[in-house]
Amino acid sequence: MENCVFCKIINNEIPSEKLYEDEDFIVIKDINPVAPIHLLVIYKKHVPVIHELSEDDQRRFWKIFNIIKKLSEELNFKEYRIVQNNGKQAGQEIPHIHFHVIAGRKFGKIG
Repeated sequence: MENCVFCKIINNEIPSEKLYEDEDFIVIKDINPVAPIHLLVIYKKHVPVIHELSEDDQRRFWKIFNIIKKLSEELNFKEYRIVQNNGKQAGQEIPHIHFHVIAGRKFGKIG
């Protein structure tokens, strides 16, 4: 998508601190972290929200857990929160599927 910030990061049009990349996902550090560790796991294919994922896309998403496990070992964090905002009312600011991995401090209850 032409004006999507994440698409521009994926295409190296905007610099980012990449921690992981494969054919389906890229992981970068969030530029406005809410905790000492705040990573963004971004699906490379531009899909705005989860209910627009194809069956093939959905199969690829199981890889996310292995990516997060690998990074948690490399960056030495074992306890973390995974957040995915799906739509504006849920707090999604960029309409491109991504997951936040947040760690390094104690979190309160959700809700």
